[in-house]
Amino acid sequence: MNLFDWIGRKVRGLPRSALRLGRKRFCPVCGKTSARFARFGLTRRPGAQCVHCQALERHRLVWLYFERMTDLFRPGTKRVLHVAPEPGFVPRMKARLGTGYLTADLDDSKAMVRMDITDIHYPDESFDVIYCSHVLEHVPDDRKAMGEFHRVLKQDGWAILLVPITAEETVEDPSVTDPAERLRRFGQEDHVRRYGPDYRERLEEAGFSVTVSDPSSFLEPEEIERMGIGPAAGEIYHCTK
Repeated sequence: MNLFDWIGRKVRGLPRSALRLGRKRFCPVCGKTSARFARFGLTRRPGAQCVHCQALERHRLVWLYFERMTDLFRPGTKRVLHVAPEPGFVPRMKARLGTGYLTADLDDSKAMVRMDITDIHYPDESFDVIYCSHVLEHVPDDRKAMGEFHRVLKQDGWAILLVPITAEETVEDPSVTDPAERLRRFGQEDHVRRYGPDYRERLEEAGFSVTVSDPSSFLEPEEIERMGIGPAAGEIYHCTK
């Protein structure tokens, strides 16, 4: 078996022809190739954004995790809560998940429901899956939000709750409300903290069992390079009850 055949067998659902196109980039979200990924970010990261669907490093990573490491896209009805839905994900997830798929946001009118994640108006154990990416760093009472996610997750369900890890230890100060000072201290004008690896402990204090996976734990080096899974992709925080 040659190298391309071997990689092709590892990449479930990806057209093997895409792996034979030299050094072109491949986006697993939209399934398209390009000569390069575009720069993106406050500090412009090269090779960050898919030119077709705008998926960033973390989006490509979590999509691959969904496909390879979870049952999200396997047959069967699931009730899925997608908080602050990424535009590039919505049509693809809706097509694969059907009527069980629910998008929610506090401010985005395009979401299916308006939701404050510190006060979720759904009964206990309502959802099989919860996906929330890069939201909690905006939420003043993140511990309450984590508790709400735990409450509405089914006993045998799972959640992917992602945040940027940009400090050695979580740093927050509720007294900081000035956007310029938040930018200086927390990296963005609407962030209220910087998370460190102790983010895992916060999730555990909310009642979750947490597994942290980095890209190399389920991707081959060639895939990481080809799909542009750089350091900005972060890690996957997989939470269960």
